[in-house]
Amino acid sequence: MAAAPVWSVDPRTGKQREQVAVEATGQEVDAAVRAARDARGALEDRTVRAAFLRTAADRLEAARDQLVEAADAETALGPVRLTGELARTCYQLRAFAGIVEEGAFLDVVINHPDDTATPPVPDLRRYKVPLGVVAVYSASNFPFAFSVAGGDTASALAAGCPVVVKAHPDHPALSELVAAVLRRAAAEHGIPDGVLGLVHGFAAGVELIKHPQVTAAGFTGSVRGGRALFDAAAARPVPIPFHGELGSLNPVLVTEAAAAERAEQIGSGLAGSMTLGVGQFCVKPGLVLAPQGAAGDRLVKSLTEAVSDTEAGVLLDHRMRDNFVAGVAERARLADVETPVTPGANGEHTVSAGFLTVPAGRLAQEGEYDLLLEECFGPVTVVARYEDEDEATAVLSRLPGNLTATVHLSAEEAAGEGRGPRVLAELTPLAGRVLVNGWPTGVAVAPAQHHGGPYPATTSTSTSVGGTAIERWLRPVVYQGAPAALLPAELRDDNPLGLPRRFDGRLER
Repeated sequence: MAAAPVWSVDPRTGKQREQVAVEATGQEVDAAVRAARDARGALEDRTVRAAFLRTAADRLEAARDQLVEAADAETALGPVRLTGELARTCYQLRAFAGIVEEGAFLDVVINHPDDTATPPVPDLRRYKVPLGVVAVYSASNFPFAFSVAGGDTASALAAGCPVVVKAHPDHPALSELVAAVLRRAAAEHGIPDGVLGLVHGFAAGVELIKHPQVTAAGFTGSVRGGRALFDAAAARPVPIPFHGELGSLNPVLVTEAAAAERAEQIGSGLAGSMTLGVGQFCVKPGLVLAPQGAAGDRLVKSLTEAVSDTEAGVLLDHRMRDNFVAGVAERARLADVETPVTPGANGEHTVSAGFLTVPAGRLAQEGEYDLLLEECFGPVTVVARYEDEDEATAVLSRLPGNLTATVHLSAEEAAGEGRGPRVLAELTPLAGRVLVNGWPTGVAVAPAQHHGGPYPATTSTSTSVGGTAIERWLRPVVYQGAPAALLPAELRDDNPLGLPRRFDGRLER
């Protein structure tokens, strides 16, 4: 049977543009994984790894115009957004280069023998080593930052792990271009092409997660697709870590005092956040708890005006557009659900932003309104109007895990008075990032960042953004009683690599 062709598709028209590749066979997936495994040795030197990551960033920047043009043709996200995303991707690669050079991620801990301890302590030396070949599943909505050269790939390479990427079908041509740039960067440092494999096709993605030489996987996508791969990773004869980002509602709670203080500002800010990128951000606020009464009415009026002024947009593909239109219609048919600005189809290929309102009491108990507690990908949010604090708390108690949770407080509450501390305590169990008086769209690449959360936001407690993302692809190893001549350089007493470490209980920098 001939392999199926892989086409680049224009989301503005739904038409095929060009054939990019063919779907990978099982044999081709196997070859890509084996080539990646054979490239491990070329990543052992941290100096080489850091230089490779910096060169990759340089080469991506040099190819910016070509890459942005290809990305826009396949995603319709626009040159401004894509140029910024590419810059973020390059910054992320350089940030990991710095982390590799610093070496703190190795978590070096050395304990010399202590016969006076109970029980006695032998000579113990601990650090972290790379897992091996990492499978990366690209996201649709971030064709640079969460794709071939994105955070999963950058952090895995930084850890010393070669990567095989399963390209997203929404941007196959861009995936090929980016992979070629990274391979050229690798070649400049004597690293084989196999350090970054690329495969296309649904079946190839399934084969990849099952391959016995794949040691871990990173995924960004839907709950359904991510859960299927998560289960496959766990069902292997040798299960592997699966770090998946699956879905998030990203709730927002507006206190009555905050609404009374600045309803119009909150309404306009919400409009900007929920429609950013045509509502295709994983941290889009999908549920907003706002008070009943005059202050809440002012918020809804401000939101109505701002969303009404938002231009129609193109979603990443027609399947997503169909799901958005159908999902909005299904939600709008529920009793007591109103649409101050109706979201849905606008023309043959575009969609209009809008929002739904519903009494919060409808969401406080299990039933058909649970549909409103599920993510709807696109420019729509649900505003649940609550009567009192208890009703808002009842809705929050029913929410699944999220990437983010946001609260808007009054100045007095933000100073620690009234409801402020209680609300923060209610939101903390729900999400990996809790925001106060801000909006979740925008995930800074910073050492303290955490992009993850309780299931189904993610399948692990790790982050896919920020410096600690590297920890997903490492495992600790302890050497006990090993002669100095046999120790890796990282664990020697004289510290020839100048690594930060904990030496007999003392932190050395």
